[in-house]
Amino acid sequence: MPRYRVTHRTEYRYGERVPAGHSLVHLRPRDTDRQTVHSARLGILPEPATLRLFDDFFGNRAAWFSQQEPHESLTIVATSEVDVAPAMSPARGPAATPWDEVPGILDGRTDPVALDARQFLFASHYVPRRHEPAEYARPSFAPGRPLIDAVTDLTRRIHAEFAFDPSATTVGTPVLEVLKRRRGVCQDFAHLQVSCLRSLGLPARYVSGYLMTRPPPGKPRMVGCDVSHAWVGVYLPDHGWIDFDPTNDVIASDEHITVGWARDYQDLAPVAGVITGGHQHTLMVSVDVEPLTSTGTSADAMSLVAARVRTS
Repeated sequence: MPRYRVTHRTEYRYGERVPAGHSLVHLRPRDTDRQTVHSARLGILPEPATLRLFDDFFGNRAAWFSQQEPHESLTIVATSEVDVAPAMSPARGPAATPWDEVPGILDGRTDPVALDARQFLFASHYVPRRHEPAEYARPSFAPGRPLIDAVTDLTRRIHAEFAFDPSATTVGTPVLEVLKRRRGVCQDFAHLQVSCLRSLGLPARYVSGYLMTRPPPGKPRMVGCDVSHAWVGVYLPDHGWIDFDPTNDVIASDEHITVGWARDYQDLAPVAGVITGGHQHTLMVSVDVEPLTSTGTSADAMSLVAARVRTS
């Protein structure tokens, strides 16, 4: 089981002093049935006047803090060590469940797992339920086709038919525009696939995290060159959730590190907040996912520390 150290650094520099600011961050990976967080730290500069650690509605670990003195920059550095196990393939029975039987199966169940899945059927801020995404998905979803086969094919098609282009979209680009332009980034492709599935009446959730990237042969790892990643969770009755990565056309592996899941990006932005003043600002983000060769020292829970961090 591989272990990773993830360092996510965010720095805002303001055009003028900011009297006060409030921030909400989702930067701590969550513990799951195949992921264990051994340690996590959050360094914040300037030191916040108020800080609170809590679980959000979806069970993701979040932190809220505020600065109440004038400041010209804000630096947030989150560091975690995480073990990730490979995903388990579904049993033969659940894997063969026809996709068009899933809505009826969910309607007939009231257990907590099914009720949790049903909340991911509805439209959300960035994920509409519309006929256009449903029609795009339709060629993958022939009547009676096993759900896992249909979603695998849809994942393959998005990967093949959409160009990865960081300049093509912004955080707020609508799914229907992504569908029309056929280009975007991982967040866009995840929102699109979730929209396709929900528009067909299937539960799907937005998953945010990190992906271990590998340098070209013979080249050293470049520290800080990784980025946040996004993919899709699909509910399979009698098995649970399976994660698909349309950006890379794979089922999420032990190289996918999960921060959390929710309805869409708005619920799970790494850093969000409001400030008073500040005029224009610049934002710098760097992420480093480092594979570890030794287990190191474990901790039972996250240590949330408002610590001074280097700004060089």
